[in-house]
Amino acid sequence: MPTLPAHPSADAILDGLDPQQREVAANPTGPMVVLAGAGTGKTRAITHRIAYAVLSGAQQPQRTLAVTFTARAAGEMRTRLRDLGVGGVQARTFHAAALRQLHYFWPQAIGGAAPEVMPHKAGAVAEAAGRLRMRFDRTGIRDLAAEVEWAKVSMLTSETYAAAARAAGREAPGLDLTAMARVLAAYEEVKAERGVIDFEDVLLVLVGILEENDAVARAVREQYRSFVVDEYQDVNALQQRLLDLWLADRKDICVVGDPAQTIYSFTGASPAHLLGFRSRHPRARQVELVRNYRSTPEIVGLANLVLRSPSGGRRSGSVVLEAQRQTGPTPTLAHHDDDPAEAAAVAAQIADLVAGGTAPADIAVLFRTNGQSEVVESALADRGIPYLVRGGERFFQRKEVRDAVVLLRGAARSDDGSVLLPELVRDVLLGAGWSREVPVAGGAARERWESLAALAALADDLFAADGEARMPAFVREIDERMAAQHAPSVQGVTLASLHAAKGLEWGTVFLIGCSDGYLPIAMADTPEAIEEERRLLYVGVTRARDRLVLSWSGARTPGARATRRPSRFLDGTASILGEGARSQPKRSSRVGGSGAKTPKVARRSTCRTCGKDLETAGERTVGRCSTCPATYDEALFESLREWRLATSRAASVPAFVVFTDATLTAIAEQAPADVAALSAISGVGQRKLDLYGPQVLAILGGATPSSVIESATIFSDESGSAATDSGA
Repeated sequence: MPTLPAHPSADAILDGLDPQQREVAANPTGPMVVLAGAGTGKTRAITHRIAYAVLSGAQQPQRTLAVTFTARAAGEMRTRLRDLGVGGVQARTFHAAALRQLHYFWPQAIGGAAPEVMPHKAGAVAEAAGRLRMRFDRTGIRDLAAEVEWAKVSMLTSETYAAAARAAGREAPGLDLTAMARVLAAYEEVKAERGVIDFEDVLLVLVGILEENDAVARAVREQYRSFVVDEYQDVNALQQRLLDLWLADRKDICVVGDPAQTIYSFTGASPAHLLGFRSRHPRARQVELVRNYRSTPEIVGLANLVLRSPSGGRRSGSVVLEAQRQTGPTPTLAHHDDDPAEAAAVAAQIADLVAGGTAPADIAVLFRTNGQSEVVESALADRGIPYLVRGGERFFQRKEVRDAVVLLRGAARSDDGSVLLPELVRDVLLGAGWSREVPVAGGAARERWESLAALAALADDLFAADGEARMPAFVREIDERMAAQHAPSVQGVTLASLHAAKGLEWGTVFLIGCSDGYLPIAMADTPEAIEEERRLLYVGVTRARDRLVLSWSGARTPGARATRRPSRFLDGTASILGEGARSQPKRSSRVGGSGAKTPKVARRSTCRTCGKDLETAGERTVGRCSTCPATYDEALFESLREWRLATSRAASVPAFVVFTDATLTAIAEQAPADVAALSAISGVGQRKLDLYGPQVLAILGGATPSSVIESATIFSDESGSAATDSGA
């Protein structure tokens, strides 16, 4: 675009805009909804719209409020407007705009000075939990604070929370919903006693004032006549209510968003406000920004394929991007044996790019969970490549990791060699708050679990390389890795979760962990949750300008059985990424009685009894929905349970470590007759097949649990090698 004169005309503002951007800018009055795809210049369009409105006399700058979701975006908007020769427009976040109004009108509406706003909830939440005799660590308090925030942006009280949370399918962190409601009530009492409010109260109190005080409402509406809302797909119910009160019955509002980038539903954000805008404003003009100026045609093509529906159309209001740049390298999908191999390959490619003159700051490695960063950090540190972790601490600086390392150092002094390193490390991590099963809840608790699980995986790696390794060697390995990660954090390669990467872009993007279990995350077990995971992948793909490298690994650790497969979201991308992108049923390398490899049968997606779609992982393992009656022989199932209990006690492990309830139920219902059929049941891995396969088949054949266990014990004594060591 040519440089604008110091005092540009309204017509000059429209120069250089593409037809859709020009339509947005040239129609500054009345309701408008802009569906803006990734990289299509939405900020350019809306700033030119505001500038055209002011310079054409349609709006006064002081009467215009532009609302954003981050202070960085608000600052960028003010800078662009200033460069366009327009000053005086208020560009603020929802909270900043509301706080300004609250401070101004509090004396008039309530009297006295407005209360102080708490910078963080954690202290008040911890005190509220303490009053109820509930104990949580720092991570637990952070999760509680997040749930408090969700309740408040959903405009819920302690009386209405439980029913609403139940309807929304939410699980309170470590509490039942009734107990969480008590925490909400106690939290409000703590704030009242301290004479403070939180950030959500800023919006809630202002909403209350505008609803109840006509004089204040009239003054606000006199001040602001025109509104522009960016990232409208991220608006929650409370923000929408405030926006409605600001607007009242006026029509000068322009909202901009992309349904395909709705990735914060866990915070209360909903694309429903964006997609339903024209139902609330029937005369609204709708404009779609589809020309992508950020990425190469190859990357744009891949992004479109990720979002394409099974019928070939587009999903939930998203736009089909049209590339505007020159051609570039074709995106690639690489398959690696395990996570460390994947990280090493990424680090090697980054080293080549940096050696060729690419600035590290123009490279990013993106992943689904923060726990995936550790192996990448190590691989980059091994090559001396500087990096920074966006949206989180470096791995070894995380509190849970530092606390665990202290415990591991203590265990190193008392390790007598009686327990194998991987199990000893896991025993220590249990004392640091880790659990052997993946937590159902997400958020900080899941991140903490992933961090500690990465330490367990590191112990597996060391033990695989040296079967004699003990705890002192493991602690030395940790110390060496901690020392190697002291690279400068400035101008480094960015490591970021897909959530933290939104709104950013890099010349080269490596997107790791493109496998089911990460994308979509294993916890996503509803259609809505899975679609949000698809949108996360779309956000990751569209962060890249010039080069995009996707990758996945078959296993977490070297030497482990490959159980992963490419992400189902890549099924339609084979035309770009190749046939290896097609998600196939998992294949097993187990050897049956004939020595032939047997395929792993994919878990059922519909109930074998009623045909209903199976919604949870447990239902898919069993192959039957929870509402249908069991189809197994009761005596057989009880024999299997009796055997499992005795086996778990002999090994000093919980029963679910032998087989989960879902897997045991599937075994009883399917009654496999041989090793091949048993191996096809989900949850029966190679190690468990080696450990328990003959015993399970014997019980299925009519043997009693006691005779099976006795035979296994005699065989173990005679062979001189305990059966429980066979899978080590």
